[in-house]
Amino acid sequence: MLNQNMVREATRLTRAGQLVEATALLQRMLRGECDPGPASRSAAPTPLARLEPPTIDTKAREESESRPVAQAASPQGPKRPAPCDGMRKFSGFGLRGPLGRAPPSTSDIVPDGTKFIESTFSNAAGSRSYKLFTPSRCQGQQLPLVVMLHGCTQSPDDFAAGTRMNFLAEEQNCFVVYPEQPSGANHAKCWNWFRPGDQRRGGGEPSLIAGITRHIMQDHAIDPKRVYVAGLSAGGAAAAIMGATYADLYASVGIHSGLACGAASDLPSAFVAMRQGNGSGAIGKAGSPVPTIVFHGDRDTTVHPNNGDRMLEQSAKATRPTRKVLRGRVPHGHAYTRTILTDGDGLAMSEHWNIHGAGHAWSGGNPAGSYTDPRGPDATREMLRFFLEHSLEG
Repeated sequence: MLNQNMVREATRLTRAGQLVEATALLQRMLRGECDPGPASRSAAPTPLARLEPPTIDTKAREESESRPVAQAASPQGPKRPAPCDGMRKFSGFGLRGPLGRAPPSTSDIVPDGTKFIESTFSNAAGSRSYKLFTPSRCQGQQLPLVVMLHGCTQSPDDFAAGTRMNFLAEEQNCFVVYPEQPSGANHAKCWNWFRPGDQRRGGGEPSLIAGITRHIMQDHAIDPKRVYVAGLSAGGAAAAIMGATYADLYASVGIHSGLACGAASDLPSAFVAMRQGNGSGAIGKAGSPVPTIVFHGDRDTTVHPNNGDRMLEQSAKATRPTRKVLRGRVPHGHAYTRTILTDGDGLAMSEHWNIHGAGHAWSGGNPAGSYTDPRGPDATREMLRFFLEHSLEG
């Protein structure tokens, strides 16, 4: 049970603009410490060591099952989220910056013969830079567009290298755009998924992301029925918000290690949602959820895996689908449980990939980018496959 006195004090500090103190207090609360009193409320948390992911083959195999498979559990019981450096700066997610990591090389970001150009979009809510990937075969037809929202401390180059989305988009002939969250909007460059003003259509960060999307649709040959949005961590939570607030713009959503729209309304409730998987938000309008694919590691100690489970439950309640469960293992890598919800026509409306033993990192990603787990399965390939199976009606 969270210490309510500490929650109230953290809320007071947040409203007073003392964000560093509020975050440090909430981190001590998550570690189970008692209220230490006013004298020590400004202490900073102890930083953690940086994760070095291994490099392992990512080809996967699957076996059909006729009944659901239980999620793997730690023999020691559920773990608490580990406090991380980024939280000291009111990041909204506990990701550590990739300190000491060399910038990815161009060969890790884009394939030869393609373009990756930086530009800027502005509206009443502010301004955001973005980088646009243009495939080599983009003439003469309308192509799909994928919007990729990076996690905390990341950049478009870093996220593109880690996910390898540009390489898969070149194979499938898609545009990809990477909006960038600057440190001026959030100290750790996290999308502000937990603020009510950034969870609404027509304002805040959703209006900037949608504005970038529409700007590219106007300037390039984009198929308006095949526009998609995906993200990692805070970017995954932002992608869920875009699906909920712009269901007429995005044909499907990809959420990796994120939370549903409405899972939090301020910093204290964000910590609760991250720790416990609370939140009753849903993706899309009631009764018409946007098709969604979710990836989440069952050993994620930054965002509780229950957040992914709840998004699947919400989709099931809204559509009354047929459920199919598949189980597989990446050779020399992670086992996973894949739950697919299909509609009456057999179209997958929701997929949930529960990756056993995985933490808070992009599944099947490239170590050239931060926060990746090459042990798979390949989230990028599976997301793009899911996206291209869906298009907007009308």
